[in-house]
Amino acid sequence: MGRLVVTEFLSVDGVYEDPGGADGTENGGWTFRFDRGEEGNRFKLDELMAADAQLLGRTTYEGFARAWPAMQGTGAFGEKMNAIPKYVVSATLREATWASTTIIREGVPEEVRRLKARYGGDVLVAGSGQLVRALMADGLVDEIRLMIFPVVLGRGKRLFEAAPMTTLRLAEVKPVGPDGVIVARYSRAVAS
Repeated sequence: MGRLVVTEFLSVDGVYEDPGGADGTENGGWTFRFDRGEEGNRFKLDELMAADAQLLGRTTYEGFARAWPAMQGTGAFGEKMNAIPKYVVSATLREATWASTTIIREGVPEEVRRLKARYGGDVLVAGSGQLVRALMADGLVDEIRLMIFPVVLGRGKRLFEAAPMTTLRLAEVKPVGPDGVIVARYSRAVAS
């Protein structure tokens, strides 16, 4: 049975919005100001390679679907991003154009339980804040991985805004790269 793993880029004040700058927000692209080093890059590659599927909300899916198929020079990471089975949760998305994508329109908790049973590796959730909060409320998240960047943005969408109270168990925390980026892993997110 697979695990549902949430992976997020996060500012110190909890903002996850537009880390790569593709959405054009005022603070977009904030992760690119920092060097996460070889260790941080290896962490992201290893986490993707351990995944058997991705589960995404519509907004994150649309951003990824615009970027990844056309991105050049991404090697094994890009190949895996484009080939991995993807599931997008949306009641409004009409068509999934990115290869290997299935739309989940209803019955999300049951579908996620089926995905976890179907895959032996991780089912990886990136971005997708509204979906993450719903998955947490349903007790479906097995691990949360946060790559925390040393910046306070002051505004933007916060990952855990309006999330259910949840107790996390710290599994690991370590700095990566020369700029003070931190990776924090929390196991079994349990709503309190």
